[in-house]
Amino acid sequence: MTKIRTLDEALERITDGCTLMYGGFGGIGTPPTLIEGIFDKGVKDLTIIGNDTGFPWIGIGRLVTAGRVRKVVTSHIGSNPYAGQKMEEGSMEVVFYPQGTLAEKIRAGGVGLGGILVDVGVGTMLEEGKESVFISGHKYLVEPALTAEVAIVHASKADPFGNLVFDKSGRNFNPLVAMAGQFTIAEADEIVPIGQLDPESIVTPGIFVDMVIPGKGVNWEWVWEKPAATGSRSVPPAN
Repeated sequence: MTKIRTLDEALERITDGCTLMYGGFGGIGTPPTLIEGIFDKGVKDLTIIGNDTGFPWIGIGRLVTAGRVRKVVTSHIGSNPYAGQKMEEGSMEVVFYPQGTLAEKIRAGGVGLGGILVDVGVGTMLEEGKESVFISGHKYLVEPALTAEVAIVHASKADPFGNLVFDKSGRNFNPLVAMAGQFTIAEADEIVPIGQLDPESIVTPGIFVDMVIPGKGVNWEWVWEKPAATGSRSVPPAN
């Protein structure tokens, strides 16, 4: 059965107050059509999890700048001055992790682990309130895994099963985020029939993806010309 759906169907999954995990690094690899849809829908009070807060009007930064985010779990916010302003005034909670730790916490959530062990922060104020263990005489802090109600990612290519290929550095956090969502939505720049993706190029298998939506400009001709390729006809994208 095809996983291709419309933007409107995807947005039904993203509601006020939900936890949203997103791929991307400084805007590269963040799904633009989905972000625009969330923005236009007026979704608010979000808890977002991702590498950064984008730029003021690029990527996830649009939601931060507009005050739609209640809490962000991230590695840095320096590229979006509005994020820092909201943190200082107390209107948005910010939880920081080193980039590697954040990536591993997301990966752990995606593969079903309870958490990871890190030595970053041992002996500092970051140790307060955290569990710790000793292994081979070394002390480590326990960092719980991260998951989200909805994960959104941006792929360069997808097929109706949800197999994904990413474009160069657009790969960044996307494969990890795709695994860690309870419901994962992939926006694809190009959607191709089953069998047209090189198996060796597929980074995220479709088992991790629940829904695929077309990015702006996707050619839907083949969907109508070759419906048998997906097992059923797919619906055209929402205007």
